[in-house]
Amino acid sequence: MVLVLNGVLQEDCPPDSRALYLNHPVYRETAAQLLSVPNKVIGPVGLLYVLQRELAATVPHDKNVNILGSDDVTTCLIVVVRHSGSGAVALAHLDGSGVDEAVCTMIQRVQELALGYPEGRIELQLVGGFTDAHSYSEDIFFSIMSVFHKHPVEIDLTLACLGELNTTLRGGIPWPVVYGIGINIKTGEIFPATFPDKGPEQALRMARHLTGIPQVLDIYDCSLGLLRIGPFNYEPLRGVDLWLEQTDDFILQQLSTSPEVQPPHFVMQIRATLKYIQDNQFPAITVFRDNRPHYFRRDEHTGLWSPVRYNNMNMTY
Repeated sequence: MVLVLNGVLQEDCPPDSRALYLNHPVYRETAAQLLSVPNKVIGPVGLLYVLQRELAATVPHDKNVNILGSDDVTTCLIVVVRHSGSGAVALAHLDGSGVDEAVCTMIQRVQELALGYPEGRIELQLVGGFTDAHSYSEDIFFSIMSVFHKHPVEIDLTLACLGELNTTLRGGIPWPVVYGIGINIKTGEIFPATFPDKGPEQALRMARHLTGIPQVLDIYDCSLGLLRIGPFNYEPLRGVDLWLEQTDDFILQQLSTSPEVQPPHFVMQIRATLKYIQDNQFPAITVFRDNRPHYFRRDEHTGLWSPVRYNNMNMTY
């Protein structure tokens, strides 16, 4: 009983987004405010991009990050947890896998980063998902809300832009309105956004969920300013050669939960990821030698993430 909706502690978790909007119309208003903001195209400088089944947390005075964001969300949800006093914030891109652990990690990270700021509450913002034919989005919404509801920390839901409110009809087919969001870590402002550059090693990072690894990976250490990928392993993907021989439409239909509404680059990204898996069937051997993560630090001149070798004693560029 620790989920707070519109300032009131809840005994029960809302069963779906319709019930949430029906019983708490204030969330319609806050969703409408977000939907009225024009979409921004965000470049790579100062961006920390979070892929599917990833999360990241930081603070307003992080000199390496200005915008935390994610996009390409159809049936998935973007989850933001923020401490209103300190501005410490965590963002995750969740597809229903690894939700329990991800939620606990997000709250823990934000609490750690908010130490020394006694004033403030922990706020939850949910964006993404739409009225898809199979109700995938609603299932993910309920699983996320249930985990927050069970958590011992009091959580204040301040924004829910999803389900019917994030749905528009095109040619009789439901489409998402907002595919992604950015959050200005200095101000806490959330806005609709797309990100042409999704950061380093996209194919490797996407290989995790394409091969069925359920964990949500924490990819950033804000105390060091390091983007951290891995180490992780996945099983060789049976039939990867056959997958790569298929048509774009076949890949779209078989590997998407919402093939009608995917962005145009979806199949290209999947093909690049399948090729990466084909070339690196055992990443523990070929990618993460010595079981070391891949580290990236913000280059002071270009503003882009550049690889570094890091150990506890020093860093090599």
